[in-house]
Amino acid sequence: MMSVQDPTDRIERSRLLYERTLLEGEAGALDTADRELDAVEADLALARGRICHGRFLEQRNEDPEQATEDPRELALFERALHLYQALGDTRGEAEALFWVGCFHQVVRGDDDTAVPALERSLELAAQAGDQPVMAEDLRHLGIAEHRAGRPEAAQRRLEESTRLRRETGNQPGVASNLVGLAYITASQGRGEDARTLLDEAGALAKATGAHGITRQVDEARAELRAT
Repeated sequence: MMSVQDPTDRIERSRLLYERTLLEGEAGALDTADRELDAVEADLALARGRICHGRFLEQRNEDPEQATEDPRELALFERALHLYQALGDTRGEAEALFWVGCFHQVVRGDDDTAVPALERSLELAAQAGDQPVMAEDLRHLGIAEHRAGRPEAAQRRLEESTRLRRETGNQPGVASNLVGLAYITASQGRGEDARTLLDEAGALAKATGAHGITRQVDEARAELRAT
């Protein structure tokens, strides 16, 4: 979601800082080098955690009952969070907190633990102006509202997430949100509006090659026809 600096650049800067300390005796250069490498470690931990999460989603899609938690996933996200906090990197902290919340919600089904992390992530992402992370937070907070039996609040969260995803050009993300909104709309007895949302979601998914979301649209249509 967020754009990170090239780790090769950070590692090269740490090498140059080491040489400056060795050759020029520059005070504090090694501390700066440590911070550069901490940022690399944070980015890497976040990236590895995402891979773990992606494998869980693959397992869940193939056989939900066989999907198992990777014990590394949460530890990686929490390590990234600790490092970003120590670095004073608000944007990185916001994204790491999102993934902590996402893990608790998606992998463990624990909204009580997920929601505070997602809410804090949303606050920090707003401070940093990170709209993609804000959109992710809002989507997952909407999911939590829906699970808690608050469809109107869920709809508001998903609509705001959708607006941000449109602004940032995340068309597959828009399509995914529209599927969620269609379910909420259908639960309110507005079947025709739900079908309209699914039509838009299907068109966006097809145009962007988002085959997984196309399957979600087809599943939602089948469920609506059955009700």
